[in-house]
Amino acid sequence: MACRPRGHGPCTRIDPMRFLAAIAACLLLTGAGAASGDPMQANVDALMRDYNRGGAPGAAVLVLHDGDAVVRRGYGLADLEAGTPVTPASNFRLASLSKQFTAAAILLLAEDGRLRLDDPVRKWLPTLPAAAEPVTLHHLLSHTSGLIDYEEVMPEAIDGQLHDADVLALLEPHDRLYFAPGTQYRYSNSAYALLALIVGKASGSDFATFLRERIFLPLGMARTVAFEDGKSTVADRAYGYRRVDGDWTRSDQSPTSAVLGDGGIYSSIDDLAKWDAALYDDRLLSDASRALAFAPQTTTPTGEDDVDAYGYGWRLHGGETLWHSGETTGFRNVILRFPRQRLTVIVLSNRDHPEPYASARAIADLWREEKP
Repeated sequence: MACRPRGHGPCTRIDPMRFLAAIAACLLLTGAGAASGDPMQANVDALMRDYNRGGAPGAAVLVLHDGDAVVRRGYGLADLEAGTPVTPASNFRLASLSKQFTAAAILLLAEDGRLRLDDPVRKWLPTLPAAAEPVTLHHLLSHTSGLIDYEEVMPEAIDGQLHDADVLALLEPHDRLYFAPGTQYRYSNSAYALLALIVGKASGSDFATFLRERIFLPLGMARTVAFEDGKSTVADRAYGYRRVDGDWTRSDQSPTSAVLGDGGIYSSIDDLAKWDAALYDDRLLSDASRALAFAPQTTTPTGEDDVDAYGYGWRLHGGETLWHSGETTGFRNVILRFPRQRLTVIVLSNRDHPEPYASARAIADLWREEKP
């Protein structure tokens, strides 16, 4: 058996028997839909076939229609070295899908009266430079703040990983914005890292604890976590991979992977089904808060494909679609929601290619054409 590198460390050999058993398990998962005679499942399997090739990192797919999980399936491997298949319980790094939870946390604190969406950001983070004085929490949530990207000013080499507080420290010396707040749209990871810090200050807790106590546990998402190395663990973890010279190499962490507010949450399709259900009623957020999250909060073109406007943690398209993608080293994810049709498609993948948006749209179309 060929030796494959594991992350950036020493080469790790894969146990042949465990590897073959994992391939067999994945093939059984794929064959179940076709064997059941469900043509929709077979169509989804066909769209996802590249994720189910032997020995490759995979994906988890969830289709919710009228509250029912009409597709709930794993493809490929969550951990190549251990030969662990992807299952509906596998927890993937959500990357920017995390932003919808960060936005929800701010909206909950606004409902609590702990903050206001028109609060100046410097009310909560006074060490930001003077140029940030006109920036409000609304601007942060809607990517209209003009704050500079922390990736633009971070050192080329850092010791360890950045955290949300480090993002603030990186921005403090730079007394400039890309544009006057509210006049343009520019997607901002900096904004959501700062929002995580504000959640901590306004709640008197910390971001990860607030999410767990106010969102995850109340919704029954007990295995979802804003992951902090050394403080928390990820159950049934899917590890990220990238393709190098034809082989899959573990590529699970980067210098920015410990920043929580813009992308540090791990979750599974099983837990995200509970999150999706909560977006239809007031079990978590009030009707008014959900309306804000799902309404256009931008007034200028986004310059992004299939993004007519941005809400709070959600992209809006075509007057009927709420969606978001999440991309980071070793992971590509997407959630598509069609609330009027009560249809949601989620694809979580632990590989750097391909982007799953097109596949998710194709999967959604199976139900939108069949059940308008």
